[in-house]
Amino acid sequence: MPHEAPPLPGRTVVEQRWRDLVFLHWRVEPDRVAPFLPAGTRPDVVDGSTWVGLIPFVLADTRFPPLPPMHRLGTFVEVNVRLYSVDHDGNRGVVFRTLEAGRLLPVIAARVAFGLPYHWASSRVVHRVDASGHELDFRSRRHGPGGPSTRIRARLGEPVRADAPDASLARFLTARWGFHEQHLGRTVWARNTHEPWPLLRAELVEIDDELLAASGFGDLATRHPDSVLASSGVATAFSRPRAIEAPAWRLQPITRRRPAPA
Repeated sequence: MPHEAPPLPGRTVVEQRWRDLVFLHWRVEPDRVAPFLPAGTRPDVVDGSTWVGLIPFVLADTRFPPLPPMHRLGTFVEVNVRLYSVDHDGNRGVVFRTLEAGRLLPVIAARVAFGLPYHWASSRVVHRVDASGHELDFRSRRHGPGGPSTRIRARLGEPVRADAPDASLARFLTARWGFHEQHLGRTVWARNTHEPWPLLRAELVEIDDELLAASGFGDLATRHPDSVLASSGVATAFSRPRAIEAPAWRLQPITRRRPAPA
């Protein structure tokens, strides 16, 4: 993935700040993911595998230009389960299986405007700083009977060096620059842009998760993630989603290999 985001194709329709993120990722076979992707997209693959992500963070200061930021209404904890996609034009992005959000109005707006699978949840994060380091402790439970819940505790570590052997994989998992979604019978692509992620290594201290199972990947929470990262966050902006044309032929995964460590 490129270090810098490509320019937005059109005017900005939404601005947000994403902060206090934890990125948990599991390596899976592309065939497991393909049935969940919208038409015209296929699993994005590196070294023969694709990935399932569980990402808790704080979404802050949502703004719809030219209106001012909605500081309180537009700030909440979100936890999403996401997959990795690429379309026939080479646009790489994510496909969300669920987005658990702590504010009801943004949930309704995102479902109506973008078709995103948002769910209203009771969500919060606690920061703990002591002699052992800085921990982020996320908890979320979807409203409604039997709603799935999650608890994720992670301890922040050292920055990911640009020349580290796994730096290109870290960029692949985090610098996606957009999402694909099925909306009103069409597959849409929405581009976003932000500065490069300030990525940290992290240690998973505790996980008690039902969101992966509710998203079709029940076995993943029983094993340790293959990648654990964190970030202080970035400011981001989205352009208006546009429909993509799905080719008649079946799309096959593109395999991208990471360069060998120097």
